[in-house]
Amino acid sequence: MRPLSPEDVWDLESYETRRDAFRRAVIALKKVRRVSVGEHLTLVFENRSTLLFQIQEMARVERLRSAEAIRQEVAAYNELVPGEDELSATLFIEITELSDIRPALDRLIGIDEHVALEIGDRRIPARFDENQMEEDRISAVHYLRFSLDEATREGLADPATPVRLRVDHPAYRAETALSPETRASLLEDLMGGTETLLPPPPKPERSAEDEELFRQGAARVVRPASPRREDHVVVEPIEGGVTLLEAGPELLADCQAALQRAVRELCKRHPSCRVESEASPDAPLRYHVLPES
Repeated sequence: MRPLSPEDVWDLESYETRRDAFRRAVIALKKVRRVSVGEHLTLVFENRSTLLFQIQEMARVERLRSAEAIRQEVAAYNELVPGEDELSATLFIEITELSDIRPALDRLIGIDEHVALEIGDRRIPARFDENQMEEDRISAVHYLRFSLDEATREGLADPATPVRLRVDHPAYRAETALSPETRASLLEDLMGGTETLLPPPPKPERSAEDEELFRQGAARVVRPASPRREDHVVVEPIEGGVTLLEAGPELLADCQAALQRAVRELCKRHPSCRVESEASPDAPLRYHVLPES
């Protein structure tokens, strides 16, 4: 399956306009790919769409805008993208009573040796992320993989071949047969996977098409070309590519003055607005001014 790239991630404003539809589609997809094994264990099989949704939601909550921040998120979640002839899943150990969580988890130490996908008479042990494992302690969330060969792939595709997830830990024994819908979705993964449910963002057309509204010394205020929104403006240095660490006091003062004017203008049309900055060390100095939602 092709890994995700930063170019797959929509900017915050563009994603907001597509979020509801994408969220509904991912919920429907996860319903097919979520498999409960007994009362307390659930596996969610991951693919590009489920992982891109997590990246987009993380960026939305954390207000991530810089290219470096997005690159780091994509690199982290790409660790969960299934490789060739692999299935990838997140295992959740779900204990509802707060006081029971630690004792229940302690009873499941060693679970990494007792989870398997069974296809016909073939047992495929789950490969847990070794970085998560400790000798005397486990977490409630684990990342794991199943490696399939040609015979087991054929078995997964054959409706007559039983396929089940089995847990045979001494403190927890359960099994669940995979539905035809789940099997079909996993077969897509093994064939390379479909593209993400959220289409790739359009190639950004940068400042040549940005609408410049006014200048303040060495700073300017523009309405971005993409996404074009009447109520979204950006304050940035006229000289592109300047980072916060490179900006001198005069430039920062010009940006502050431009920012204050942009806020005043926007608040004439909206009750309030918010300012979001792109001020990480390696990101261009830029402030986004938007109405408060």
